[in-house]
Amino acid sequence: MLPERVAQLLDDDPALTAAGVIEQLGVHRNTAQAALTALRAQRMADVLEQQGVDAAQAAAALGYPAGLTRRASIRAEAIVRGRRARPYLADVARALHARGWTTTDPPPTVEHPQGDECFAALVLDGPDAPAAALVWSERHGWRTSTSRRHPLGRGAAWPPPGPNVRHLAAGTTPGPADLVKALDSTS
Repeated sequence: MLPERVAQLLDDDPALTAAGVIEQLGVHRNTAQAALTALRAQRMADVLEQQGVDAAQAAAALGYPAGLTRRASIRAEAIVRGRRARPYLADVARALHARGWTTTDPPPTVEHPQGDECFAALVLDGPDAPAAALVWSERHGWRTSTSRRHPLGRGAAWPPPGPNVRHLAAGTTPGPADLVKALDSTS
């Protein structure tokens, strides 16, 4: 509900600020800022992909003042990288499903909990799964997680390897077969 209301306000006034959202919708400042940043970033990412421009040009094309788009620009670029990672993540999801570690094979949703980095989590709910979940980071690659409910963890911080967290395969985008092999060798 809030995103739709903020979207309408932003459609009416591309220079909308968090103070304007607070005044018109009566929400907390952090809520207003988060909604504006997320909405601007999504729209800017669409323009980035469609027109092949940079974030500043996308903001200008949408009529957003430069002073109001710093966070949205960073997030928009991360959104585009996440969209480009979807086919890879879908291939991994299919490979894990084929191995019997997941009961379904839809690709994971790419998230941006820190704004500038892409993360994705795959819950391993198969009966013989070697971990509760897998987490992918565009900077670090793959690791196991002990939680199916909150696989990214607080703030999506990248934990060091330990008895319950294993970093898997080499590189940030190992082939699905290599990832399965690396995970298989840990069980």
